[in-house]
Amino acid sequence: MDKLQYSERDICTRFITPALQRAGWQQHQFREEVTLTDGRVMVRGKLAARIKNPQAKGGPKRADFVLYANPSLPIAVIEAKQAGFSVGHGMQQALAYAEMLDTPFAISSNGSGFLLHDRTGLTQPVERELGLDEFPSLEALWPLYQQWKGLTEASAVKLVEQPFHTDGSGKEPRYYQRVAINRAIEAIARGQQRVLLVMATGTGKTYTAFQIIWRLWKAKARKRILFLVLLEKYKTLRGQIEETKNRLKSELAAALAHHFSAEAVEE
Repeated sequence: MDKLQYSERDICTRFITPALQRAGWQQHQFREEVTLTDGRVMVRGKLAARIKNPQAKGGPKRADFVLYANPSLPIAVIEAKQAGFSVGHGMQQALAYAEMLDTPFAISSNGSGFLLHDRTGLTQPVERELGLDEFPSLEALWPLYQQWKGLTEASAVKLVEQPFHTDGSGKEPRYYQRVAINRAIEAIARGQQRVLLVMATGTGKTYTAFQIIWRLWKAKARKRILFLVLLEKYKTLRGQIEETKNRLKSELAAALAHHFSAEAVEE
């Protein structure tokens, strides 16, 4: 079969996966078709539906390959394209996914070779082509990751290598939770004394905090952890908001009453 007729999945299976394995990557160190986001929810009247087509605008985002230094730390993203495209055709998509996952390496491939972009800037040139038999091993990329993150001590590396907690249900952190957890852990590993995470309502703050605490505990990092839920402050703020709304309603009603009274006098 002509290579130009292969689908993206064919390119992944026939060329990219074998190249990874030749470079020493084990099956558990990379995943294919990794879902990063669910599709956008479209609302029309009383009906709501999520966009499920990855090719449609607002559809779910999926990385063709994510490579892991360990189960907690994604280190590279590969975006595959059909052989009819250039080797770097998927680079912008790979860079977007690499930024979402906070991975230092974004890679594009059309099955004939690879284009690697080093977001750390530690190797030159930052963007360079590689043959199918030149894909970098984990042993080559992991020291660059450590240098990029400032993980110079063995104790720091031990801390960031701790896995996430799992309850056997298959639940995993969402990509933004993973980034928040890993960045917090890396900051603590570097000796930073204070870490502030700001997350919106409904994004899993408690789950994220638990994962940070779990990894600190498993690494036997002697840290004191205080986790507060400021419910009383929330109630106070909510009361102030309601008070402001009621005052504005009263002022608006008074203004409207004055307006209509003035019109009646003029008539």
